[in-house]
Formats: sequence, structure tokens, C-alpha cells
Amino acid sequence: MTHIFSKCAYPMAAAVMIALSGCQPSDTPAAEGGSQSISSASVRCNNQLINQSFHNARSDVQVAGCGTVRALLKDDLKGSRHQKFIVNLDGHDQTVLIAHNIDLAPRIDALQKGDWVEFYGEYEYTDQGGVVHWTHHDPAARHQDGYILHQNQRYQ
Repeated sequence: MTHIFSKCAYPMAAAVMIALSGCQPSDTPAAEGGSQSISSASVRCNNQLINQSFHNARSDVQVAGCGTVRALLKDDLKGSRHQKFIVNLDGHDQTVLIAHNIDLAPRIDALQKGDWVEFYGEYEYTDQGGVVHWTHHDPAARHQDGYILHQNQRYQ
């Protein structure tokens, strides 16, 4: 019995560490721009910062988050066009609206309800959970670049 336990202990410990990390393991985005394949360790999911920003009604906070797509909304086609969807934050009873600028970054055509996403952008407080935008590159280089990771692709 001890022999079997020792063989299983390390994989089990690794699985527990991943589960406690708050995000599913993923890959690091490839170089700049567009939709890219990704290959090694990625954005650090920090849903706690998003949750704290919500509870403190803070905006203009650069965040990295992750979760499951709860709902796909119609694209906003007025002014700068945005793909919009709602994400359930992993490990928190909170949702955020993702507003992804599809004039500056590729639209995520394969996105579906239930899909896992990771994102990096700017959080803005709303009483419904908040909005994350700037999930794209800034061609004028005035703002930190953001992105969305979906199915091993980086959309920036």
C-alpha cells in the first residue's frame, strides 16, 4: 500500500497545486499582434484583484483574470466596434463584462458559452460586476497592451 501511495503522491500534489492556483494552466502568448498561437506558461490569473476593485468601487485598474464565458452579447457596432461577453470569474461569485475592441484586434469567432478564457486589460467599476476593456494592442502606444486568450490563441 505504501508503494502505491508514493507513486500517486507527486501527481496528486501537482493537481492540488493547480486547483489551488485559481486558474487552469495555460500557455504564454506568442509575440505581438493579431491572433497568435501560444506555447508556454501564461498570464497570471488574479481574479482577487478584480474582486477587490469591485468591492472598493475602483476603476482604471490593470488586471489579469480568467473564467468561463457565461453569455455572449451582441457586438456593439456604434463608434469603435466591440465584441461583448460576460465571464464568470474563477473562484469568485462575480461576473465581468468583457468589451473587446474588434476594430483594433481580431474578433473571437469561435467563442461559445462555457468556454474558458484568460484576459488582460483595464477594469472599470460598475454595480453589476465591472467591465474589462483595453484587451487589445494600442497602436498609439499610449496605453498598456491587453489581450484575450481563448483555445490556445491570443487575440490582441
